[in-house]
Parts: sequence; structure tokens; C-alpha cells
Amino acid sequence: MPAVDPAPVRIVGYAPRWRGEFARLNLEWLQRWFVVEAIDREVLGDPETHILAGGGRILFAVDAAARAVGTVALKHEGGGVYELTKMAVAPELRGAGIGRKLMLGALDAYRALGGRELFLESSRRLGPALALYESVGFRHRPAPRPGTHYARADVYMVWEPDAAAG
Repeated sequence: MPAVDPAPVRIVGYAPRWRGEFARLNLEWLQRWFVVEAIDREVLGDPETHILAGGGRILFAVDAAARAVGTVALKHEGGGVYELTKMAVAPELRGAGIGRKLMLGALDAYRALGGRELFLESSRRLGPALALYESVGFRHRPAPRPGTHYARADVYMVWEPDAAAG
């Protein structure tokens, strides 16, 4: 586990200066574990159009030196349904609680948006991420529609706030 104190990390909203960091942070894990898909390139190349313009949010974990060290997005699918997507933490800082801070920030943003459903698609290969999702109340469910956004996805989860651990 990294010897990093997550306390000085703050969660902030999107700023254009972090556009490249949104892509960099996500491409690191995508390239490490999977193949970067066309949909990934579209979203990471133009998050303003693919996430923000539709009523979504992008959050960043920013350290004391004002560096983006993590990110997460809420993509509005319509009708108050949001996808939690593109969550990433700098590899050298994983395990330091930054992912949890991002997740809690995303849940706060979702509530502020008045969302009615929050889902995510993931992979069984990402065990630590799945454990985090489960700990805040995401539960495994069958996908509600055929297919998926991502070829790598074999897990579908829906947030059930009453199911959160502790």
C-alpha cells in the first residue's frame, strides 16, 4: 500500500486544464488491463461533448500540488439514469483511499443531480474496483438491455444506497 495520506486530496469539478489528465489517467488502466475501444477514444478525446454536454459530470481528485491524481465521470443516459464511468487513480497512489474519495464525490454529485438510477459496467478482472463499488452500495444485477457499452464488461451493477456496508 502506498505511503500517501489521501487527506490533502480534494475532489473538484471538471476544468478544461485537466482534459488531458482525464484521458491519461484512464488510458493507463485501460491499456494495462484491456484493449482501448473506439467508445473509449471518443469519450476520452472529447469529454465535453460526450459527458458534460448531456448533463453529466466529471470529477477530479487533486493533490496539494494541484495535480489531478484521479478522476471519475457520471454520464447522463437520459431520464435521470446515470452511468458511473471512467474512474481512475494514478497507479502509484492506488490503495491510498483516493478511489473512495472519488466515489463518495460521485455519489454526492449524483444526488445533487436528482438522479433516479445509477449503474456501472465493469470487469471481473478489476477486483479492487468491484470491492469498492460493493462497499458503497452497488449490487450485481443482470444487464437491463442486450449488449453493453464495452466489450470488456462482464459485470453490471446498480447503486442501492440502503445496501452500503457500514
